[in-house]
Amino acid sequence: MNRISTVERNTKETQIALTLNLDGKGKASLQTGIGFFDHMLDGFARHGLFDLDLKVRGDLHVDSHHTIEDTGIVLGTAIREAAGDKKGIKRYGYSLLPMDETLVMCAVDLSGRPYFCWDAEFTCDRCGDMDTEMAREFFYAVSYGGAMNLHMKVMYGTNNHHIMEAMFKAFAKALDMASMYDERITDVLSTKGTL
Repeated sequence: MNRISTVERNTKETQIALTLNLDGKGKASLQTGIGFFDHMLDGFARHGLFDLDLKVRGDLHVDSHHTIEDTGIVLGTAIREAAGDKKGIKRYGYSLLPMDETLVMCAVDLSGRPYFCWDAEFTCDRCGDMDTEMAREFFYAVSYGGAMNLHMKVMYGTNNHHIMEAMFKAFAKALDMASMYDERITDVLSTKGTL
């Protein structure tokens, strides 16, 4: 059974339609208007083996902020909805992901409680047409939209493209692990009995 969610969000700043399949094959159709952001989301889908269909019309004449942040809100919401009642899933996931000279750690808890920790710096303002400061805003929005703990830490790295790409791929691998079923888990993995 595929866990699929479709979420739409329309404001004066952005119009977003997103469909996510947690049990996909890594296929992505992406139209955000920000080429580098599309590249990052393609890596997320491919390495998490998620199917992701995303169309965004944002106020890019202002800047990229609303488009990227609001996409994070919608993606987080889709993750939460697709995960459903979370019965039988591992709940926790992590990845220590290398990309050339860069090493990034990401850990996820699909706890139902949003919390975000960030330890990363960029040494340039932009990667392609994406503002580097928007990486933090995106993952923050995902964590709150998805009601998950999300920790992101750059262990080391010098190339900003590699750092950003390793973040998206590490998040994909951590989320894939957290959302996997484990036949030993018959209910939700919580002493409270709910997530």
